[in-house]
Amino acid sequence: MDKKGIKIEDVHLSFGTTDVLKGVNLDIKPGEFFAFLGPSGSGKSTLLRAIAGFGPDPRGRILIGDRNVVGTAPWKRNVGMVFQSYALWPHMSVRENVGFGLKERKLPAKQIRPKVDAALELVGLTQLADRMPNQLSGGQQQRIALARTVVVEPEVLLLDEPLSNLDASLRVQMRRELLRLQRQLGLTTIFVTHDQEEANTTADRMAVLDGGVIQQVGTPQDLYDQPANLFVARFLGTANIIEGRIENDAAGMRFVTTTGDTLTLPAGHTGTGSNIVLRPQNIRISLTREENALAGKILHKEFLGSQIRYLVSASGTEIVVDESHSAGVAGYDTGAEVHLSANTDGVVVL
Repeated sequence: MDKKGIKIEDVHLSFGTTDVLKGVNLDIKPGEFFAFLGPSGSGKSTLLRAIAGFGPDPRGRILIGDRNVVGTAPWKRNVGMVFQSYALWPHMSVRENVGFGLKERKLPAKQIRPKVDAALELVGLTQLADRMPNQLSGGQQQRIALARTVVVEPEVLLLDEPLSNLDASLRVQMRRELLRLQRQLGLTTIFVTHDQEEANTTADRMAVLDGGVIQQVGTPQDLYDQPANLFVARFLGTANIIEGRIENDAAGMRFVTTTGDTLTLPAGHTGTGSNIVLRPQNIRISLTREENALAGKILHKEFLGSQIRYLVSASGTEIVVDESHSAGVAGYDTGAEVHLSANTDGVVVL
C-alpha cells in the first residue's frame, strides 16, 4: 500500500461557543512518525479525532493523500486508531478481537485466519491467541489493540495517548515497540501525548499545541534548542527565563538584565526580544568571578544520580542549574555565594 501523507488546512472546530481548534494548518509527510504534544485542553486529542472522523465535522479541509475526508464517515477513511483505554471486547478471545474488523468487512474466514496470525506475530503475541483480555497484562492488551488496528491495513495510524495507562518502566519498553512497529510497517503515524519524553524519543517531527493553536512544528531537537516562543521553551524541558533588554552597538551584542547584569552574546547572534532562555545544562557554577558571569546564591540542592540540580538566586530571579555528578565530588553547599557562567551559544532570545 502506498504511503499517504496528511494535510490539515485552516481547520476550525468549536463545541458550542467554545473554540477548540483555531485555524490549524499542518503538513505531515508520508511514512512519518508525527506527534501532537501539549497540555490538557490544548486541542491535540480533538485534532486527532477530527482526522479519524469522531465528533463534529470541523471547518476547513483534512486530506489523507489527495482525498478530503471531512464529512466522510470514520469507517470510510481507512484510518486505524488505538485508544487510551485499548477498548478490547471482554467477551472475545485475543484472536477474535484482532479479527473483528476483518469480520465486519465480510472477509472470508480462510482469509481472516492468516491475517490475524500475521498481526499477532508482528506484535509478538502469537502464543496468547486463545486467551481472554482479562488474562492479559496492560502491555499485552496494548499490543493486542495495535494488532487489531493494523490487521485491517489502514493508510494512517492514530495513537491517542496509548501508553498513559502503563507504569513508567513499561512505557519506555512500549514506546520502543511502537517505533519498531511503525518503522516496519511504514505507516504514517500520529501519536498524541502530553509527555515530552515520549514525543522526543519517538517522533520524527512534532507539533506543540496550546489553546487550539499550533505554537511550533519541527524536530524534537530543533524545538528544544530553538523554541519559537516562551510557551514552547517552558513546555519542552526546564527553561530559565531571564528578563531584560538587548543592546547592540559597535562593541557587540549584549543582554542587560533588569538588575543591570550584562551577558555578552556571541557575534552573529540574532534576536530582538526582552527575554532570554537558558537551559540548565548550559550554565556552569564557579566560586570565582569569571567574565560574562552572573553573581548568585545557592538556595537549594537536589541529588538526581547522574546530575546535581541547583536552584540559584541571581539577577532578581531563580535559575536552575544542572551539573554532572562524579563519585567523590561533593558539589556546592546551599547558601554558597557563586557565579554563573552561561554558554551563550545556547542562549535563545525571545
